[in-house]
Amino acid sequence: MPANTIDEVIAELEAIIADCGEKKSTAGYFAALYHSVTVRVKKGIINNEFEDNARMERLDVIFANRYLTAYKQWKSGQAPSISWATAFTATHKRSTIVLMHLLAGMNAHINLDLGIAAVETTAGGDIHSIQKDFNAINTVLAAMVYEVIRSLNRVSPVLSLLGLHATDNNEMLIGFTIDNARDGAWCFAEDLAKKTGTDYAACIATRDTVINGLAKNIVHPSNRMMRITLWFVHLVEWRNARKIITVLHKKQ
Repeated sequence: MPANTIDEVIAELEAIIADCGEKKSTAGYFAALYHSVTVRVKKGIINNEFEDNARMERLDVIFANRYLTAYKQWKSGQAPSISWATAFTATHKRSTIVLMHLLAGMNAHINLDLGIAAVETTAGGDIHSIQKDFNAINTVLAAMVYEVIRSLNRVSPVLSLLGLHATDNNEMLIGFTIDNARDGAWCFAEDLAKKTGTDYAACIATRDTVINGLAKNIVHPSNRMMRITLWFVHLVEWRNARKIITVLHKKQ
């Protein structure tokens, strides 16, 4: 059953984090990051930080259910969206560094899921009515992502030396930026809001294909120097997924 409240989302994320920690699965990295974002959104709702706090909870829950559903599909052998499938498949590749796992998850969730969640939250209404809160959740996401990725210096000590750590002006590896993802997600939401029936499904499928291209470039960069750099990062990065999940989760 999908989550119905933000507390249920947090509980489900905590269950994934615990399970991944026990099994030493790198799939827990994104779950730990996403948990911090969701907890922060909950605090914002309690403090009336958003334009429409009840609607923000609906947006957050619908948005989170996209990830939770994809994760459950992958775990049960079903096929999630192809951009999520690429991100989850990367968890089986030992040379995938922690930052790449986080970026692959963010790519699928922001570039694909967020636009869909915005359209479903407005339920046929004016998509522009949610734009302020759409931007607000992105602001929270960006702040938490930068905070968590900065904590990776302990886990991946050469990230900062190689310029791959997160700063406000750094594109965080392979051209990925939250600002670009947010803007692209909003344009996708505006386009999707105009669609119905088979056109709606086709619009999502087309977007998924495009975003999967970005996912592949994150986990399998075509640039030779980037691959060499990432291999060097991998050599000195922590190997114990349980310990890494603990570090990411404690940053909350």
